[in-house]
Amino acid sequence: MTDVLIVVALLLVAGAATAAVLNRDPVRQALVLSFLGLTLALLFTFLQAPDVALSQLAVGSAVTPLMILLTVRKVRRRPGGGDGVDKPAGRKR
Repeated sequence: MTDVLIVVALLLVAGAATAAVLNRDPVRQALVLSFLGLTLALLFTFLQAPDVALSQLAVGSAVTPLMILLTVRKVRRRPGGGDGVDKPAGRKR
């Protein structure tokens, strides 16, 4: 029974990791990354590593996606167009 749970958790981890890579929107990537952290914590629990599971739950499911979301919010609110690309200093027309 434990082997079946581990295989299911591995499939969930592989699916979540693939979804995180294939998403282009940073907000959706952060949400999928949070789900990936949850599935990894579940996998570590099935592998009898509760200390690693708790660390993954805190860092991978909460802190890292939160930092990504806050960074995306800060970048999108940047004044001056918000595209983040400086215009080259060339001759004026």
